[in-house]
Amino acid sequence: MKIHKNAILLLLSFSLFSCASRAPVKEIESPVEIPVTPPGIEIPKADYLTIVAVGDNLYHATMIREGEEGDYESAYSEIRPLVKEADIAFINQETLLAGEDFGFSGYPLFNSPQSLGRAIAGVGFNVVNHATNHIMDKGERAVFATMDFWDSIPQVKILGVHRSEEQRDLPVLLTKNNITVGFLSYTYGTNGIPVPAGKPYLVSLIDTEIMEKEIAAIRPLCDFLVVSMHWGEEYRMEYNENQMMLAIFLAEHQVDLVIGHHPHVIQPVEYVARPDGGTMLCFYSLGNFVSAQIQNPTLLGALAYVRIKKTPAEIVITDAGAIPLVTHYERNFTGFKIYPLGTYTEELVKKHRINQQKTEFTLEYLSDLSARIFGNKEIRQNPFSKL
Repeated sequence: MKIHKNAILLLLSFSLFSCASRAPVKEIESPVEIPVTPPGIEIPKADYLTIVAVGDNLYHATMIREGEEGDYESAYSEIRPLVKEADIAFINQETLLAGEDFGFSGYPLFNSPQSLGRAIAGVGFNVVNHATNHIMDKGERAVFATMDFWDSIPQVKILGVHRSEEQRDLPVLLTKNNITVGFLSYTYGTNGIPVPAGKPYLVSLIDTEIMEKEIAAIRPLCDFLVVSMHWGEEYRMEYNENQMMLAIFLAEHQVDLVIGHHPHVIQPVEYVARPDGGTMLCFYSLGNFVSAQIQNPTLLGALAYVRIKKTPAEIVITDAGAIPLVTHYERNFTGFKIYPLGTYTEELVKKHRINQQKTEFTLEYLSDLSARIFGNKEIRQNPFSKL
């Protein structure tokens, strides 16, 4: 879907973001020669923070293997350096982590081993979303068991599920490098499995009336506001009208960054104009992080990269884009591993199980698809290497 010139969505190369308590800031200008600071004039202190985010960590039955004893860390070895370098690392944990008492299973009712959760925490992910369409797959008790598990790893913040109304009202905030980032999370639904009667707080569903109140409550508490959105149509590489209207709604309420997931394929990255003069960066879908899906487009995901600069006068995004990722696996669905597209090789392509049936899965195909969807927002080199 393309946006007409007079729509509120605007494509920008870089943007400055503002807080609720700050006046809107102007767009970054072209680099100019910086004069020498006169004696006695103090240069305002600047703080920096980097955020990375990935899409669906989707574990099918063939990936579970030996349950709690399985090796889940090796799948993330190639991506670990990017995650470890970031101050904040977000992941959409598509499946429950309720433990073996609920039975490990894949599609259509998912439950993954808790050792998978320990693996992603070990890689460096410290913000985990559970507001997905699969959160109710094993019932209410499994949601509580998943929260119990994360209680054992206190350095990880979880989003989208809550034990009580009082807990839902508590803001999720992370402060790093003198910059406070706030988080909210919502899903379009739960695959027809109802949230228990009388417990609407259990799962955060997309409801603009509730969202408006929650954004208003957290916005004054943070410098930078991130909203996770489980939305869109599966396998569609263009965002739909509903996503567009929700993006406009979020921009109108001074959200700074949207992390989208659920379609299992990548979708565009755009800046959305805000009425206060600022802009909101929207990753409509980061696709799959890892899965056993077999359609070619589902094997190309992305890692969102955002670098923020804070001075006493303003909040600025100094760099942002999408690093394309490839889900690799071989014969009999073994050897799962995630590679940045920039390091993926012809030799690995030949080993990929998908090439037993689909020879069109090539480096050229992956590169063309990434370029078509992300355009000038695509990042091929490690952005941390230039910091």
